[in-house]
Amino acid sequence: MAGRWTRRRVAGGLIVVILVGAVGGAVAIRLAKKGSEGRDPPPVALEFAPADLVRVEARPLERWLPVSGTLQPVRQATVKSKVSGDVRQIGIREGEAVQAGQVLARIDTADLEVKLLERVGALEAARAQLALAEKTRATNLTLLRQNFISQNAFDNSESSYSVSMGTVKSAEAQVQLARNALRDAVVTSPLAGIVAKRHVQLGEKVAFDTPIAIIVDLRELELQAMVPAADVPELALGMSVELAVDGFGDRRFTGRVERISPATEPGTRAILVFVGIPNPGGLLRGGMFATGRIALAARAPAPTLPLASVRTEAGQAFVWTIEGGRLVRRNVVTGNRDEEAGRVELKTPLPADLPILAARFDNVKEGAPAQVRPPPAAPSAAPAAPAAVPAKPG
Repeated sequence: MAGRWTRRRVAGGLIVVILVGAVGGAVAIRLAKKGSEGRDPPPVALEFAPADLVRVEARPLERWLPVSGTLQPVRQATVKSKVSGDVRQIGIREGEAVQAGQVLARIDTADLEVKLLERVGALEAARAQLALAEKTRATNLTLLRQNFISQNAFDNSESSYSVSMGTVKSAEAQVQLARNALRDAVVTSPLAGIVAKRHVQLGEKVAFDTPIAIIVDLRELELQAMVPAADVPELALGMSVELAVDGFGDRRFTGRVERISPATEPGTRAILVFVGIPNPGGLLRGGMFATGRIALAARAPAPTLPLASVRTEAGQAFVWTIEGGRLVRRNVVTGNRDEEAGRVELKTPLPADLPILAARFDNVKEGAPAQVRPPPAAPSAAPAAPAAVPAKPG
């Protein structure tokens, strides 16, 4: 009986020990989990491929001088009336093409014709007076040689003859002026081009110097651009200019520097530069706004970086570098930009072998672990096939 109770006590004790151990193990596991949840996981190093990095390179940057302005025809004319009168005929409209010498308008010539007849009559009278004076002079000359008249009498006839001759010349000039006025009543175009503006209507009375029409020649246009005086020494006649004109999208037009003003404009420190633009097809029109750039000579090679590698925040330019296995933000100062090549001059000295992030990456932090992935190994060449052993002659 005592032995049976002893075995029961031993079994009960073992069960209690097992239960206490199980509870203690569960509590320890739970505490270990809570401890591991409270600690931050170790940071993961960012890995960049060689294609994600760039280095500082010395390159010559193409430089461009921006220009802008309004296009104007090189040749244009404001045709004005040279006589007064009513407009009898007007055969042009805005936008029509005209040739040099083409009739634009006709002004009533009734008064001009009457004035011409009056001047012709005065000329005939003057010529008659001249003929009489010439005859009197010849007669008096003969009498003077025969001593029938005095020298004074001959001088009077000589003077009358000279006056009559002057009167004839004056009358001839008046006739020529009347004929010119009659010819000027027909208004013609001085150049070939397009009618930009018609100022008069049929039947309208015009005075001397009244504008009739404006004719423009669109075969060659000109851009007047204001350029800072500091940039003028780098300009030269004949330099190429690439222009973009409003309304033509991505299409570009080419011009050349034709003239450079010798002095700055009043009140500014800018100088006018005149850019000639050929327009044989007449696509461009006067008054269109154009922007462009003049290609300047490239300077000596300078340290440069791709534009995408330089970021700007709050007006400060900076780059991300990998130094000592960590990301470092370096503030930099930039210079000239070459939009065509996509590079910018770097005025802050940086080591030539310093890895710099080539593009924008999200969630990049200062001091984050970073490493450069080694380039993939080049595939090994396939083993050469064994050379064939020639068979021995039998």
